Amino acid sequence: MFKKIQKNPTLFFLLKALLLFILWYFVYELWLNPLGVVDRLVINNLIRSGEFIISALGFTLIPEPYLASNIRTLGIDGTHGLWIGDPCNGLTLFALFSGFVIAYPGPLKTKLWFIPLGILSIHLINLLRIIALVFITLYWPDYLELNHTYTFTILVYSFVFILWMIWANKLSIPKKSQENIIPRESN
Repeated sequence: MFKKIQKNPTLFFLLKALLLFILWYFVYELWLNPLGVVDRLVINNLIRSGEFIISALGFTLIPEPYLASNIRTLGIDGTHGLWIGDPCNGLTLFALFSGFVIAYPGPLKTKLWFIPLGILSIHLINLLRIIALVFITLYWPDYLELNHTYTFTILVYSFVFILWMIWANKLSIPKKSQENIIPRESN
């Protein structure tokens, strides 16, 4: 049965993707999340980067309280701020993106640079999402939940989908195969 699945590229990809997702789920739920180190590292980076950008735009941030090392809030002075939870840090999106690229056929050398670049770009999109939500808490607080739950979720997942499409349609094809696809001009 496994050989039958292996001969069908779509089924084989889906099986590998499913196994990688299950592996990620157990590693994250049983080890990474209880440990909290990776979540905290990503959230701290989002908060510090967000503070830098918002301050550079000329806004005053919510003052940090004494013993602020466990603070997960980013906000502009005069607002209640935005609390950044573990599900908002983008780790799951990093895993979904990486799992897709690992499971999908393609050159290993290309995967080795595309996965880190994709994770970095997803992190930057997530940072922009968080900064936008901070400004929504300032100017349109009634729309925070709508934008947090729907608007930015759709935008960020669409971005990951675009990365998948770039991988599937452009980068997963070995260069020699691409040369064979491109028609040559006749003299």
